[in-house]
Amino acid sequence: MPGRPAFNLPNSAVWNRALGVRVLVDVTPSAVLRLMARQQGVLTLAQARAAGMSLSGVKRRVNSGEWRRLTKGVYVLAEHTRTPAVELRAAVYGAGEGALAYGPSAAWWHQLIDRPPARNWVTIPSARRLHRVESVRIRHRDLAPEDQAVVRDLAITAVPLTVLEAAVELRDGSVLMDRALQSRVSMPDLLAAHERNSGRRGSPAVGRMLALAGDGGLWQAERQLVQLLRSAGVEGWRQHVSYLDYDVDMVFPRFRLAIELVGWEWLRDAEQVERDRRRRAALLAGGWNVLTVTAHRLAQQPDAVLGDIARTLSSAVN
Repeated sequence: MPGRPAFNLPNSAVWNRALGVRVLVDVTPSAVLRLMARQQGVLTLAQARAAGMSLSGVKRRVNSGEWRRLTKGVYVLAEHTRTPAVELRAAVYGAGEGALAYGPSAAWWHQLIDRPPARNWVTIPSARRLHRVESVRIRHRDLAPEDQAVVRDLAITAVPLTVLEAAVELRDGSVLMDRALQSRVSMPDLLAAHERNSGRRGSPAVGRMLALAGDGGLWQAERQLVQLLRSAGVEGWRQHVSYLDYDVDMVFPRFRLAIELVGWEWLRDAEQVERDRRRRAALLAGGWNVLTVTAHRLAQQPDAVLGDIARTLSSAVN
């Protein structure tokens, strides 16, 4: 029986002692396995080739059903379900070199919002063209290096630009910006990103939002509330009433209803929070009903705020 040959065998072959022949073994390179483990089972053709796989090796895995093709040059392990993370990777990877997630997609990937958007938002370089892809929103733009990041092996817009661009696309965009300012980004960073990307879609709206964020939004909230009540014909209210040395934003004296306006949270320090708590406790102890209205809700759901006030007044009468 022939013995093991003296020459070195390739990694994809083993010596079968019984048959005395080399047997090819299609072993997936460990670098490929590690990449797929990090990327929710997703891999690009370029990544596979760079890790040592041949084009025929990729095709064999697709033909055998071990891998599934997501889009041109992008594959996923058959055992992996098409989760939102898989779909976003496929959209960005499939868009080619220089592509990255932006807007609501980037906000979700940065964990600034809890739910992924219904479609994926992808930016590609201005000079590139891409065929329309279902469920993918494509934008052509060249971004500065400061506005780009890689998070969990996915290219996305950096946090400051993500906050600005998602804020004008999402219904609760001001809430997103407020929360981000509390822990994820600074106002100077947002202003710098805004300046670098002036003239983009939604830039005027972002400018207005940044102005509100800068002063906490209370003056705008007060003005909106007054306009809301006047347009609805609601009377009997007074602004900035002193009660036990506390300034109350608005009261309906006849109904003993006090309305507290709360601006953007990122500007509220511990001292302000404690002062608001004491004022509220004093009002409640004095027999007042207290209705808290946030600047965000007033801007986004004015009719709902008006309904809350009407119901509270009605219950006070009854």
